[in-house]
Amino acid sequence: MRKVFLSLACIIGFLANAQTSKELLGKWQLVKWTKNGKEKSIQKTFKTDQVFQLFLENGEFQSLVGSEIHKSKWKLSKDNSNLTITSTLILPVKFHIDFFDSEKRIMTSDEVGTFEYKKVAN
Repeated sequence: MRKVFLSLACIIGFLANAQTSKELLGKWQLVKWTKNGKEKSIQKTFKTDQVFQLFLENGEFQSLVGSEIHKSKWKLSKDNSNLTITSTLILPVKFHIDFFDSEKRIMTSDEVGTFEYKKVAN
């Protein structure tokens, strides 16, 4: 009986802390990128280490690479497990959310790899 209670308490605690689109709002900096098990150089690929994602209300999204700004749309699935970013220039890119809390986000796409972000002040 005690094990059942502890299991239910853990599940309820997890659900109470589940992240939603509201927690996704804000500015996130790319701090690590891996593809096929190998870490990629953010500096070398983007010619800067200043690579951010900015999630705004109403599904507005901005990718900030150095001084460049690319506008898109974002949508989080109802179960908060998938994030889709849609640009007018390319097809939508769907990411699986591997980990997500108020300060850190890790997401994976089969096409582009795994990205780790940290939340920063606007």
